[in-house]
Amino acid sequence: MFKQHIRFLAEWEAQSAILMALPHDMTDWNYMLPEVEQCYIEIITALTDRNVNVILLCKDQEYCLNLFSNLKNPDRLQTVQMDFNDTWTRDYGHLAVVRMERNRCLDFGFNGWGLKFAADKDNLVNLRLRDKFVILPDQYRNERDFILEGGSVETDGKGTLLTTTRCLTSPNRNGGKSKEELNTILAERLGVNHVLWLDYGALAGDDTDSHIDTLARLAPDNTILFTGCRNVDDEHFEELLKMRAQLTLFRNQEGEPYNLIELPLPDPIYDDAGDRLPATYANFLVTDKVVFMPVYGQPANDTLAMQTVRIAYPEHEVVGIDCRPLIKQHGSLHCATMQLHKGFINDALF
Repeated sequence: MFKQHIRFLAEWEAQSAILMALPHDMTDWNYMLPEVEQCYIEIITALTDRNVNVILLCKDQEYCLNLFSNLKNPDRLQTVQMDFNDTWTRDYGHLAVVRMERNRCLDFGFNGWGLKFAADKDNLVNLRLRDKFVILPDQYRNERDFILEGGSVETDGKGTLLTTTRCLTSPNRNGGKSKEELNTILAERLGVNHVLWLDYGALAGDDTDSHIDTLARLAPDNTILFTGCRNVDDEHFEELLKMRAQLTLFRNQEGEPYNLIELPLPDPIYDDAGDRLPATYANFLVTDKVVFMPVYGQPANDTLAMQTVRIAYPEHEVVGIDCRPLIKQHGSLHCATMQLHKGFINDALF
């Protein structure tokens, strides 16, 4: 049953900061650390230059501050010394809801995308942020008995949730619960009463079991941006065609179809072993006034993707950031960032 007194906030609502975690030599990034550090410098420079605050988790705070010593707006960056397994804050950062007119930071369980990778330290990050008064203790809520990654769910802030069947019903997350069981849990925890289950769509090299933020994104004004594929010879063609067909059948809570906007699929990018990497333009970050887009050194596709996102966000600036280093570890810009909504962190930080 829908809990009308709970509202899961949409990404594009007012924010205080973006949460990130700097790769270090004890993570899987060790073999390419200088390259990925430069990528993080570019991301955080792009954010802070546009007056977006960043809270950056780091293994060594002094090293971190030195790395970002040339920022034009250094006051926009706050570093927090913290242990973590990996840098994908999207999937272990808290989810923001308003419950009975009170802000609540929900700390769901994270188990390394279905027990694929170590996640013991990642799973404690929100608790540690509470202990350090980044998250206010009276707002923190322990929901870690249920596994839920931020990249697996999209909301319009009005009771609708978009997700994928492959991810949420996978047996290694919550015991393979059915859609009906999960609908009840999502209603109780997030207050959503309209869940759209996407049954198709999978990218080669994806470790997440089809996170929704690689495939389809809710946007304001009854809009969904989605990853398309027009090349019949591409291995994704059939699966993404089925996904597109299902999206045309989705209806909002008023029974109306969605405005569908198709994003291009980047040309294939491969790792050193010849395996395809899960590059996607759907993995963008929306802030109050700017959409930060991953780009992949493909001028025609990159430009088309940025122009396409402007259709959904006409009042936003759209900024492209080269995320080829991130894709080498099977993630991209949205995966590496988590919005912290206004009123959900300690105001004294900035």
